[in-house]
Amino acid sequence: MPRLIGLTGDGAAAEAMRQIDPDVVAAYPITPQTEIVERFAEFVADGLVNTEFVAVESEHSAMSACCGSAAAGARTITCTSSQGLALMHEVLYIAAGNRLPIVLINVNRTLSAPLNIHCDHSDSMGSRDSGWIQLYCENVQEVYDTVIQAVRIAEHPQVMLPVMVNLDGFVLSHSVERLELLDDEEVREFVGPFRPVVDLLDLEHPPALGALVAPEFHFEHKYAQWLAIDGARAVIEGVGREFGERFGRNYGLLDPYRLEDAELALVVLGSTAGTARVVVDDLRERGIRAGMLRIRCFRPFPADEIVEALKGKKAVAIMDRAGTQGGEGGPVFGEVRAALYTRGVFLPVINYIYGLGGRDVPAASVARVFTHLGQVAEAGRVDRAVNYLDLRGWN
Repeated sequence: MPRLIGLTGDGAAAEAMRQIDPDVVAAYPITPQTEIVERFAEFVADGLVNTEFVAVESEHSAMSACCGSAAAGARTITCTSSQGLALMHEVLYIAAGNRLPIVLINVNRTLSAPLNIHCDHSDSMGSRDSGWIQLYCENVQEVYDTVIQAVRIAEHPQVMLPVMVNLDGFVLSHSVERLELLDDEEVREFVGPFRPVVDLLDLEHPPALGALVAPEFHFEHKYAQWLAIDGARAVIEGVGREFGERFGRNYGLLDPYRLEDAELALVVLGSTAGTARVVVDDLRERGIRAGMLRIRCFRPFPADEIVEALKGKKAVAIMDRAGTQGGEGGPVFGEVRAALYTRGVFLPVINYIYGLGGRDVPAASVARVFTHLGQVAEAGRVDRAVNYLDLRGWN
């Protein structure tokens, strides 16, 4: 039977890893991910898991070790943050290109410089095109549930791709929330045994992995990757639906909130959705038809589903906790706007860059975004496409 406990996001991730009992965990500690590594290392030391824990000297080595273990047919999990994910960057492409079903728990933290240990999405957004599935969590319960689902998604025979589970640093990683912890056997039954497609230790059928590919075939190899990650949408939804049927919490690609009849819509990733829900409820009480669309799965990007959810709105504001240096707006803004326009849905869309380096995002700030959105809807046009929330000195 499930039991209720209070746990941090990092603790929830570590508990999910304990219940999954992976074959290999190779990781290097970095704030604010360190608690995951520490807690799981205690599980190993106490004999609560059968995992081979590899304490490496860097994050580059961690992902390299994970690639080796996954290629050898071992269920493999790792975790990191910020500069650690950046140091893995070279090997992220190797993991995806070799179709290795590694699960990586990334505790979102801004990239230096200047040095800052707090949350934004610049680390994971910097790796958004590396071929990894990316899932973003709103609360501690979702962190726990998503780590469990990620193993099933990554190892699905139609997918066989690495999955990155993202949670906001400190906001979720170090905040204690109510968590419904499932029974160990229930989790292991849901995850099931790992049946690797490729096993370098299979001496009867030895595969070639990571071999040199000439220009005549490289393009086709990458296209096969694209087909796999595009096809992962149905698997992500299917695993989330099965999880809901078993445990009562359903998950999909998107999480709409009071959106069906909304005139003003906010699009957001991660923990900020919790604040946005409060603002939406308050605006509804004042007669303003506000709604929110949380993107849970950013890769593969659910373009058709997003357009279907947003069409007919009077105006849409897209919130990005990361910018694009030299680009127009944040990465979520660019993707959503392109999806709308290429599908013939033309409505006023504005972007808000917010919360960089861990800057707080109170309800009053989110309410100001809706106020601006109402003005855009009334005018029927965008006055300024890219905006910066609570930026000091320039507003």
